[in-house]
Amino acid sequence: MTETTTTGAQWQRLDPRMLLVHPVREAIRFIPVLIVTVIVGSRSDNPGWGLLALAVIVGLALGRWFTTTYRIGPENVQLRRGLLQRRTLTVPRSRIRSVDVHADPMHRILGLAALTIGTGQQADREERFHLDGVAAGQVPELRALLLSDRSEEAAPQAVSEQSARPEPAEGADIAGWQPAWVRYAPLSLTGLAIVGPIVGLAFKYGVAQVLLDSDTIHDLGGRGAMFLAMLVLIGIVVLLAVTALAACIHYLTTYFGLRVLDDGRTLHIRHGLFTTRQTTLDLARLRGATVKEPLLLRLAGAAELEAVMTGTSPRQKILPQAPRAAVERTLARLLSTGPEAAVAQGDAAAPAMIGLIAHGPRARRRRYVRALAPVAVLAIALIAFAVAGQPVPLWSPIVLALLLAAATLLAEDRYRGLGHAVLPATPTWLITRHGSLDRDRDCLEAPGIIGWTVRQTFFQRRVGLATLTAATAAGKKRYHVIDIPIDKAWAIIESVTPGQLGHR
Repeated sequence: MTETTTTGAQWQRLDPRMLLVHPVREAIRFIPVLIVTVIVGSRSDNPGWGLLALAVIVGLALGRWFTTTYRIGPENVQLRRGLLQRRTLTVPRSRIRSVDVHADPMHRILGLAALTIGTGQQADREERFHLDGVAAGQVPELRALLLSDRSEEAAPQAVSEQSARPEPAEGADIAGWQPAWVRYAPLSLTGLAIVGPIVGLAFKYGVAQVLLDSDTIHDLGGRGAMFLAMLVLIGIVVLLAVTALAACIHYLTTYFGLRVLDDGRTLHIRHGLFTTRQTTLDLARLRGATVKEPLLLRLAGAAELEAVMTGTSPRQKILPQAPRAAVERTLARLLSTGPEAAVAQGDAAAPAMIGLIAHGPRARRRRYVRALAPVAVLAIALIAFAVAGQPVPLWSPIVLALLLAAATLLAEDRYRGLGHAVLPATPTWLITRHGSLDRDRDCLEAPGIIGWTVRQTFFQRRVGLATLTAATAAGKKRYHVIDIPIDKAWAIIESVTPGQLGHR
């Protein structure tokens, strides 16, 4: 990277108010060190050790501000930081895909924000372009400048808080959060992800063993098993309640006040209660959207919405758990602002509402065979044990019948969730859906597809089915049309991307 790409741009420092933030953060981060030094100092009758450690921590924190500078050139942006080991991070402006802005409570009190540039590549903390401490009033102009594709124009030498434009109010409000949506929060696995590790840690350190070895259980004698079963049942109920409460709290603090704004060129997503977050996405990189329908959310008439974009996270969430009607309405308005400006509103609504084509009886049989095969193997094993004279539990037929019913329902739901459609709009859309416990409906536009794969396993070849995979640089990279008749696979390729099929 040549130095001329940033020639003329001045190095700038972060906001001086970060001199108040860095010492507090570092002191909290090194609390264990401070506690140890205080203990050592008290035992040696020299309390100065604790003060010395605090002075070193505060000095390092202040040095972070003095050694961090950045500049925005016509072609590149650069970040220089480090006290003992200096680093200079250079990012071409053409590689910038998104700008993420967040502000924790301390930032908000001081009128600051942290700005992170996304380039579409996974990077650790040291390799991210992260400006922790710019004035909140500078954010709109910095964001617009970083996402601007007019690299031939010279960048401003500095962005002052007084000259910064106010937060843009124009643009369509395509989605807005409703407080009633919090009722869907317990239907996700978020609460379990929060509470589960705590419960697992408790069991690891012998909580269950202490309960089993307690004198109360032994004193109850024969009634101990019933008491223990009741205790486990109460524990499960309490755990479910705590999990649901944790999921609701996480949902409120994360997505409170969510708004999705579209100004025709970028998509602005804002949300957060204590720590606010603003994500700006370039709509020129939008390639479609995914409606996520996990089983519990689907039963409650809700879903989630994610954008399919190039150069950003494969899971760029637009709407969290929300009513299905709100998700479909947002999806229709989102797809009407894609990279093809000629898309009409009516055509854009079609990927969200269009009915899907079923994959036929052969795909249905495959769903049933794959779901019922384990149950059949278990039944054969039980019969073999019985014939051999081995004892078989009396409750095994009941369990087997329950497993058979569950496998049948799963197979039918998996088949109902299987489908695809090709929408010959402008541009052409490929819609595909699959899954049961975790179901996705993917809407992918044809210009974003860069290749196809038609795959047949041994068993698929026996029944004339195939799995069609559309390769793209966006989102999950691979989007599957599962168990489709082989003759229809080639027809889909030709209808979505004419001319790419070639000769077979």
